[in-house]
Amino acid sequence: MQKQRHVVDYGLQRRALLTDFRAGRLGRKDVCDADPYLLRAAKFHGEPAQAECPVCLSANLMEVSWVYGDELKHVAGSARTPDELSRMEGLFGEFTVHVVEVCRACRWNHLVLSYVLGTGTPHGPTKRTAGQ
Repeated sequence: MQKQRHVVDYGLQRRALLTDFRAGRLGRKDVCDADPYLLRAAKFHGEPAQAECPVCLSANLMEVSWVYGDELKHVAGSARTPDELSRMEGLFGEFTVHVVEVCRACRWNHLVLSYVLGTGTPHGPTKRTAGQ
């Protein structure tokens, strides 16, 4: 069970962007610009979203969770599944999760939510001496 802390919802920003798009102030290329790496992450690590794509109305809308944090070392900046997040929550003191919605059909993408997970006790860097 994930205990999300410091939750930030980007719903108002998303709504404003979609309002500008629908009013013609932004073009489709301005809002449908997902990177190929993000599209691959959606394919292999994404979870189906509860809604359809707000741009093309496709059912291909996925949510991808990206993890960041000093404790994560080489894992930082990678996409993770909900099961992986649950395991990581008990292993690390604190890390941030950014949830991005991605449409694999039209390339729409937007940051939906960010939050902090972890045990709450930072694991300090280990100090090693020569020969260990």
